[in-house]
Amino acid sequence: MYFAIDTKADVIPLGEATRAWFAISLQTFGGPAGQIAVMQHKLVDEKRWIGQQRFLHALNYCTLLPGPEAQQLAIYTGWLLNGTRGGMIAGSLFVLPGVIALLVLSAIYVRFGSTDVVSALFAGVAPAVIAIVVQAVHRIAKRALNHVALIAIAVGAFVALTVFAVPFPLVVLGAGVVGWALGRAIPDFARGSSHGDTSDGPAPLISDADLHHELPSKRRSLGIVALGLVLWFAPVAAFAVFVSSTDVFVDQGLFFSGAAVVTFGGAYAVLAYVAQQAVYVYGWLAPGEMVRGLALAETTPGPLIMVVQFVAFVGAYRSPGSFDPWVAAVLASLLVTWVTFVPCFLFVLLGAPYVERLRHNRHLTSALTGVTAAVVGVIANLAVFFALHTLFDRSREVDAGPVHLDVPVVSEWDPVAFAITGVALVVMFWRGWGPMRTLGLCALLGLGVFAVELAA
Repeated sequence: MYFAIDTKADVIPLGEATRAWFAISLQTFGGPAGQIAVMQHKLVDEKRWIGQQRFLHALNYCTLLPGPEAQQLAIYTGWLLNGTRGGMIAGSLFVLPGVIALLVLSAIYVRFGSTDVVSALFAGVAPAVIAIVVQAVHRIAKRALNHVALIAIAVGAFVALTVFAVPFPLVVLGAGVVGWALGRAIPDFARGSSHGDTSDGPAPLISDADLHHELPSKRRSLGIVALGLVLWFAPVAAFAVFVSSTDVFVDQGLFFSGAAVVTFGGAYAVLAYVAQQAVYVYGWLAPGEMVRGLALAETTPGPLIMVVQFVAFVGAYRSPGSFDPWVAAVLASLLVTWVTFVPCFLFVLLGAPYVERLRHNRHLTSALTGVTAAVVGVIANLAVFFALHTLFDRSREVDAGPVHLDVPVVSEWDPVAFAITGVALVVMFWRGWGPMRTLGLCALLGLGVFAVELAA
């Protein structure tokens, strides 16, 4: 195999690096910002295995890629320290605790989700998710919308998705084209601050020259692409050939493979697309269940995009074909996890040797600046979707020419959900609470309302 050529590339003993990555994997709560901060502290500040500038260089490259940037940063830094083996270990350990935790939580939801106590918990946490997504819109907008043209792209993306039901991939593609065009017309369009502090930070114990590196070559690139594509799609092909009693495995495998290559801007950006397809096209979930899945994913370590595992679990449990429902659910969740994260390894290991060239490509940067602006509108659309199905018991569709819009039935508003959402917004924006603490408070409020209703 091609990947065997770099086994002598360890600049840190592989066992020591593996233990460090395992420790990092248990602390990856709080979304990409928190996950990147954990790696910064462990690798740059504490271990001093990599310098600040090299760490930021790797991060800037990972933001160019579709998929969870924190996990891709783990793959990239693992590759720098231990070659391909290091990248594979770092990326796998980064998601493993979350896979196990969400698999267990998904099973608990399927088994006990209809009970009164669990329903009360979700009645509390679902409004908290609205506040979490609104905060994500606010944070990204502050960082990304520093030009009037970028504000226009964000508003256009929101209107296209919310009012005209334009497919998510087309919105991303259109934003990239507009960003590219603006980059040619406005020289300073894509100029902005980089991630994190620009200081050099603590001096690394390992010089940049000693970190793993490879010269780009056609042989290497073709080898990685061929092997990566085989690993990516082989499980989906196996289900297509050997399972005929249900289409759920192939449908999920192909759909989430496609979603994996359009997840620019993080998990929130693609979740509106996933929710729309999973609920209205494939029928894997009921509308309110996407909110519940996101709430569960917020409580587990690892990338938030892990919520797709919940979608797959519930969808396959309800359409198992000839399989036992529990077996189908577990197989589907593992399949979807595989097709979601294998592309991350492919993109990072393929592109790492070219990172310097990509880093200075102004036209590519302009296109991705446009995509980042559109992400603000996409996440705002997700907030509207969640609010519609959490704050109101019913909604109705409005179809008038090009307009395809879901609107709430105002008389069916839920006063408890509105009140808990208000509490969540207050503690997050004015008290500075994080997602985990907010979810805990809102879960207690949901249980409290249930207890009051039970005693009445």
